[in-house]
Amino acid sequence: MDITTVTSFRPARSRADLALAPGEVVIAGGTWLMSEPQPRTTGFVDLTTLEWPDLELTDEGLRIGATCTIARLLDWVDREAPSAWTSLALARPAADALLASFKIWNTATVGGNVCQAFAAGAMIALLSTLEATALIWTPDGGERRVAVADLVIDDAATSLAPGEVVRALDVPAHALRARVGLQKIALAELGRSGAVVTARVDPDGSAVFVLTAAVRRPRVLRFARVPGAGELRDAIASASDFYTDPLGSADWRRGVSVVLAERLRQGFVLDRREDAA
Repeated sequence: MDITTVTSFRPARSRADLALAPGEVVIAGGTWLMSEPQPRTTGFVDLTTLEWPDLELTDEGLRIGATCTIARLLDWVDREAPSAWTSLALARPAADALLASFKIWNTATVGGNVCQAFAAGAMIALLSTLEATALIWTPDGGERRVAVADLVIDDAATSLAPGEVVRALDVPAHALRARVGLQKIALAELGRSGAVVTARVDPDGSAVFVLTAAVRRPRVLRFARVPGAGELRDAIASASDFYTDPLGSADWRRGVSVVLAERLRQGFVLDRREDAA
């Protein structure tokens, strides 16, 4: 897509360069910005020239730079991630739930996927399930943190204030050592996911089930242990923000989310029985 309204492009070399003039927006991978007209955009400010590290092991867990590409994250998970971080097995199926080719993976960034805030955002599902927080640079030189699940407030809308930039996504160590699973469904074989359910069971037995794609923003359901079938069904069926569009009705999304979550629940129960045997 030719963005005919853009008349300037400048690389950011320091945090001061992130002060945006009217009409400027930040760009990293740009896979969405370059996919359709941007009539109110007159300039791009490149985040990749800040050279943020893609992935860092910290005392608290894993830091993913906002400009890390999806392809780089997957390659690191496959080749370099600590074997004890079992929940990173969720990264590839989450990426597979994204309606995009491997070529997009090589350009699209993790932070960009989160900040675009689409209901079916693949990295949103992954990071919400792993209890990640976003480190946000504020225009006054400060910073704040917010859970990824709370950063997304509606389909294609975030709680970011004007001038704020996501610097990194931090995944806590306890969530990296969990059992995880993902189930998804789409009305078309190669269509955008109509419902995605992800889940995590921590070593202490507590469980988290997350709804995305079927709802306008992530819905995180927490349990002290793997819930019973009825408890899980009721929690999902009562969740708000199921929506209707050409890819599925709200009632269909609610119904299939219950089914997908039950498949995950049964898998965790079976794993627990096998461990006890």
